[in-house]
Amino acid sequence: MTTRRDVLALLGVGAAAALTGCRAAAPAAGTGVPDLLLVRAEGGLTVLRPSGMERIGAGLATPDGATVYAAAAAGVDTELTAIETRTGQRTAGPRLAGAWTPRVVSADGRLVALAAPGSGEVTHVPSGRARTPLVVADTAREVARLELPGNIVPDAFSTGGEGLFVLDWLPATAPDRYRVRQVDVATGRSSALLTRVKSPVPPGAEEEMSGEGRMAVYAPNRQVLYTLYTHQPDHRHTRDLIAGRPGGVHAFVHTLHLAEQWAFCVDLPAPFGEGPGAGHALTMSPEGGEFYVADVTSGRFAVVGTEQLAVRETVDGPKGVGVAFAAATFREVLVAVGSTVHVLPRDAAPVWRSWDAGGVVRGLGVSADGKRVYTALPDAVAWFDAATGQRLGTVAVPGLSALDRVL
Repeated sequence: MTTRRDVLALLGVGAAAALTGCRAAAPAAGTGVPDLLLVRAEGGLTVLRPSGMERIGAGLATPDGATVYAAAAAGVDTELTAIETRTGQRTAGPRLAGAWTPRVVSADGRLVALAAPGSGEVTHVPSGRARTPLVVADTAREVARLELPGNIVPDAFSTGGEGLFVLDWLPATAPDRYRVRQVDVATGRSSALLTRVKSPVPPGAEEEMSGEGRMAVYAPNRQVLYTLYTHQPDHRHTRDLIAGRPGGVHAFVHTLHLAEQWAFCVDLPAPFGEGPGAGHALTMSPEGGEFYVADVTSGRFAVVGTEQLAVRETVDGPKGVGVAFAAATFREVLVAVGSTVHVLPRDAAPVWRSWDAGGVVRGLGVSADGKRVYTALPDAVAWFDAATGQRLGTVAVPGLSALDRVL
């Protein structure tokens, strides 16, 4: 999933006319990017500012990117620090007994859930364990210390912060599937989610997923979290289990309402989910009215309405081999695969155009005004004019592995 939680993006096509583009230039050392970026590089999270680069290390940004929670070892304990992303100003937080790594930050940025190092990663099947320790903290104190039965991975906070949505892996000591549940932060009690009509899920009707959580994005108001799942062989949704239907979908978008605490899955038609999970990508429109899913392996692209939670249309998309990334502006949807960035106008016929990024893309993002497109490349970040595809600049980032977001 950035996993599921590093909130990332999507899409894609075959016959595309090339935009004007520039070949990769040598990374320009010592220059600053025109916008604020969060990337993953050597040593962990790194902030790129117009004024320069700051390496954070073990850290996790709030969903709006305004703050980074950084964790540093202090003997056998962990010191938590809140860092203002734009200015670099640091606020010392609590000292937590034991070794901990930030895994989930609440939508309002107030709370952070921490897990033991090497556990709690939503993109990997965890090693077997019968119990899971977690810590919830804010910028001033430890809020809760939980010792949860089972193999638990934190996924998101409820809007008020009183609940923690988690992946409950089954069986705990040899996991091969999981279900999404909610844990009460105050008591540690676990319960099933509600259905879309806000009724309790009947016993035995909780969905169990064995596929891959590819990536996740928040709605603009951060009240809803959308997660793309692929490779769900013979999967049965809660609604299928209740109705006694066989199911069988291979890809869907899990919709989790963080305020109302219900979940609903939007099924994607074949061939979504039949190819490699890495070839799928998800992104949200800036206004929140629709999201997009691309499968670059099959060259299909889906538009999904967030009000109806249904697929509006599927069209031909970019085709390629490798990991797909994407982003959306008010005017365009972009998807990158390999060294190519594909662009689709949102208000016109579905005709894709493309440009060469100058290297294999490891992440994709756009500036807040929609004028600049950023790509993470091996050891560098490059940015382009969104209207023409012309390269505008490059800055070296040794060990760059991912672009988390552009602020």
